[in-house]
Order: sequence, then structure tokens, then C-alpha cells
Amino acid sequence: MHRADAHTETGVVPHDTTGTEDTLELRLTEEFLALLGDAHPEAAAGADAPALVGDPGTWSPVTTAAGAFRLVPVNPARDLAMISHWMNDPAVATFWELAGPESVTAAHLRRQLVGDGRSVPCLGVLGGTPMSYWEIYRADLDPLARHYPVRPHDTGIHLLIGGVGNRGRGVGTVLLRAVADLVLDHRPLCGRVVAEPDLRNTPSMSAFLSAGFRFCAEVDLPDKRAALMVRDRAHREHL
Repeated sequence: MHRADAHTETGVVPHDTTGTEDTLELRLTEEFLALLGDAHPEAAAGADAPALVGDPGTWSPVTTAAGAFRLVPVNPARDLAMISHWMNDPAVATFWELAGPESVTAAHLRRQLVGDGRSVPCLGVLGGTPMSYWEIYRADLDPLARHYPVRPHDTGIHLLIGGVGNRGRGVGTVLLRAVADLVLDHRPLCGRVVAEPDLRNTPSMSAFLSAGFRFCAEVDLPDKRAALMVRDRAHREHL
């Protein structure tokens, strides 16, 4: 799935449903999936476990400056109405392009939930309240990998902050750092967490930089010029 932008402090990390490069349409054989699996307990937990990213639902909650935070895998029966409401916020819809009836968001979630686990949609729960939507995905298996020097197990992050009250206060920065740390803690083969905000989106790039990501390069994606942002495992204690 190609994202058109990243807008963390105003609430969005974007998505393009119209582009020709769709992660979930890149079909992989079972043998190839086995080679790409993490080979740690989460990956072997059973047929329902998303082997390519792990299971964020088992990742421990973390204490942040904004409060206790955890990731909860999306359950459409419980979460669809809320996520669809967020997608219809004009500030979000501009970038994610998922405004409309709940069926639009449902289809977007379904493509991930019935896939091979390379992208896992989650709610971000802060202080016991769901307030953000995340996609944790295998960047090395994403069309993004065609546009930068990808490394095996590179893991990507997309973020949408749902509540207006949590935007523009530095919450995006705090949570980006927390989730990047969760990825690195629970995906031992992942050496880098990546993102691709639109170059025009200076608040988003500022949030990523403040969260310990570094600007790596400008990349031309099908519908935007993006900033490749990278948080390296080797440098995580120094940024």
C-alpha cells in the first residue's frame, strides 16, 4: 500500500488507494514467506499470528511522557465506526483518501487482515483511550522498497492521530518514538524503522526528527516527493 504523505502532528500519515503499487497485491509463495519470517516465538505462534511483522497485540505497554500507551490490533466489529469517523475528518481525508461510508474503511482494513501479515493495522491506546490508528508494515515487502536501498526486515510505520485534542502538542513525536522502540524491541531482525512523509509536510518531518529518525534521502514516489526517514537500531540510544 502506497502512502501519499505523513502528517503526525496534525493527525495523519497518509494513504493512497488509487495508486498502481499495492503492497497486498504483491503475492508471495509460502516458501518465500517462510524465508522472510522472523523465526522467533511470535512468528511461530500459530496460523493466526502475523508472521511477517509479529503480533503487536503481545507487545508490552510502555510508559511515555503522554501516558501509558499500547498497540491493539484492529477488530473491525469493534473499531470500524471509530476509524471510519477519523477517516472522514477533512484533515485526515486529504491524505488517506478513505473518506466515505464505513464500507470504504472496511475494505481497506480487510485487505490487511486477510493478507499474509506483512501489514498489521492497530489502534493506539493512550491512557486507556483509543486515539490513533497505526499500520506496522514490512517496508522491504512494500512497493516503497523499489525506491530506496532497502534492507531485509526494514519495518515501516504509518500513523493517524484521531482526536483533534491530541494534535499539535508533541504527542505524535512521543508516540512515534515509542512505537519505533516497540518495533526494534520485538522484531530482533529489524535493523531500521522507516517512514516516507511528504516533503511539503514540515510538521510531520519535524515530528519524525524529534522522535529520533534521521532524514536519509528524497525519494520520488508515484504521487509525491517524499522524505525517507530512518531510525536505526544502532543509533537508537543516541537520538
